[in-house]
Amino acid sequence: MGKRKSRAKPPPKKRMYKLDTVFSCPFCNHGSSVECRIDMKNLIGEVSCGICQESFSTTATALTEAVDIYSEWIDECERVNNEDDEREEQEV
Repeated sequence: MGKRKSRAKPPPKKRMYKLDTVFSCPFCNHGSSVECRIDMKNLIGEVSCGICQESFSTTATALTEAVDIYSEWIDECERVNNEDDEREEQEV
């Protein structure tokens, strides 16, 4: 004896949204000019601006996405700017 087939529909699959791979440059403020590339063979992530030629590279892992590398670049820029501000305050 066979089992009757269920007529209930399976739950809908959740949609995975794609993350951005092109961003705006923090130096020249040009929109969508920064490209992120991840070299999984050498475990290097690199972002570079096509307009002002600024670039940043960092180590990557299997879980690293383009937005992660861009975020690290922004964090590094803020860290350097804060250090400069602290030096100026100490000189005055």
